[in-house]
Amino acid sequence: MSTKGEIMEVAMADFVTEQERWEAVQRRDPAADSHFFYSVRTTGVYCRPSCASRPARRENVAFHASCTEAERAGFRPCLRCCPAGNGVAEAHTAAVSSACRQIERSEETPNLESLAAAAGMSRFHFHRVFRTVTGLTPKAYADARRGERVRHHLTQKETVTEAIYEAGFQSSSRFYEQDLLGMTPTSFRAGGKDATIRYATGACSLGVVLAAATARGVCAILLGDRPEALIDDLRARFPRAQLVAGDAGFEHTLAQVVRLVDAPSAGLQLPLDIRGTAFQQRVWQALRAIPAGSRASYAEIAERIGAPRSVRAVAQACAANALAVAVPCHRVVRTDGALSGYRWGVERKRALLEREAGA
Repeated sequence: MSTKGEIMEVAMADFVTEQERWEAVQRRDPAADSHFFYSVRTTGVYCRPSCASRPARRENVAFHASCTEAERAGFRPCLRCCPAGNGVAEAHTAAVSSACRQIERSEETPNLESLAAAAGMSRFHFHRVFRTVTGLTPKAYADARRGERVRHHLTQKETVTEAIYEAGFQSSSRFYEQDLLGMTPTSFRAGGKDATIRYATGACSLGVVLAAATARGVCAILLGDRPEALIDDLRARFPRAQLVAGDAGFEHTLAQVVRLVDAPSAGLQLPLDIRGTAFQQRVWQALRAIPAGSRASYAEIAERIGAPRSVRAVAQACAANALAVAVPCHRVVRTDGALSGYRWGVERKRALLEREAGA
């Protein structure tokens, strides 16, 4: 029978080799939590061995003796298992919340240096913490808030210039450079009714496709069974815009969209007019980075944009995508690999994935 001392000696000998540590991570062994931490190169985070996050590939994993060692190597603590302790996560949340209030109160957007100094962090560390907590960079958060103020003031002020200055811009040129509205301020004040969108529908291998474009680029690619339903969907998405049936010249755009549906791996060689919130834009950018023939889970996308707790919000952003195939939300699946809901039908999603796999 083993003595207490022998048991303690065995326990102290555990998790010394990398193979022992990897096996502990695979079984999510809580007994290993006090012995080491592991980091994942593809996500940039480090975790406790017992973390319930999606298992990583062995080649992407490294082991660390302490949180300090992991952070010196450039990794940030996982928000699910809080390897540095709940106190650190709470302190980060409080610091970011204070920075958000500072951004909202300031007429001129505070620079990164001053925000980081107020939080007691380096510029690099504060930028990563802010992005982890909010899902946005400090600049994207500031732009989103100023965009909201512009929208509000455009409905309250007599002139566009007044609204721009009231929102905190020091010059109208600074505002126009950022293009926060997706249309001119005058069009926004009129409810977007001056925006012109050309569209056309046609048959494709997955039923019917609608392609729509503004002067900036393709703004909608919709799939369905009936042209009328797709036109109604387009009208609901852009209720104040002027919808104009595309002329013969627009047939070239439609033809390229049809080819995209038939061969999604080829991509679309047309400019896109992608409109959405700052968070949606981040999700859609991550979707476009998924290689053809590959898949990613909603949780993985949340990790990639630095917002691991925003899995549901990522799914909502995928559902709000108006550019089927061009912004490939069909490549996002559930954590277990199963196909989840798709705005244009799961069978279409399966067909697109099969085409990419066979390309």
